[in-house]
Amino acid sequence: MSRIILSKISPLPPDNFNKEEASACTEKWIQRIGELQHKLYAEKKRALLVVLQGMDGSGKDGGVKNVFGGCSPTGIMVYAFKKPTDEELAHDFLWRVHKVTPRKGMIHVFVRSHYEDVLVPRVHKWISKERTKNRIEAINAFEELLISENETAVLKFYMHVSQEEQKRQLQERIDNPAKQWKHNPADLEESELWNEYMRCYEDVINQSTVPWHIVPVDKRWYRDYVMAKIVRETLEKMKPQLPTFKTGVEK
Repeated sequence: MSRIILSKISPLPPDNFNKEEASACTEKWIQRIGELQHKLYAEKKRALLVVLQGMDGSGKDGGVKNVFGGCSPTGIMVYAFKKPTDEELAHDFLWRVHKVTPRKGMIHVFVRSHYEDVLVPRVHKWISKERTKNRIEAINAFEELLISENETAVLKFYMHVSQEEQKRQLQERIDNPAKQWKHNPADLEESELWNEYMRCYEDVINQSTVPWHIVPVDKRWYRDYVMAKIVRETLEKMKPQLPTFKTGVEK
């Protein structure tokens, strides 16, 4: 597989991609995701973990809200990983993540994830290259463990936003009263480290054994289209079935 270079991937939809047709497909797929999630929850044989990573303003929360809007709240959990607490820092870096992975029958969505621990510390030079390498290897083993030992499908989405769109989104958090609760001055500081983040993201993406899906997000309707398509296809391949009563008399 050729190396993924983010600067060579457009954060926009393909030229002449029809928004109305795409939105109609997305709406249908969201409904189908809800139907499949219901079967997955009832079956309780497999699970789905969805990982969302991306720069601030890349639309992670909106993607979750829209794509999983047709799911029953009883069968899906969303975890937003922030700065580790003192207790979390006292454990290995995967401790806080492993304890909230999905049990069979569930869909869990990570808004940010275990990958924060090989991105932010590396960008800020808080950990060495050797320690970063060890952590990436641990993450690969962790994800393979979920797949092989708990029948968990792992979907990883990199929310591919342009630097221009990120600036627009961050400014909107200042200008729009309805979004001011999202404003964090630290986000602006982190955006100044854009090039370093892109380099670290590329390293992580290209060293992963479970592949990443690069989702162009500058047009949010296309983000929803891409994510819904992949989630729906993944659940279809899992073929969850509703349990039924056994009939007949044993002989």
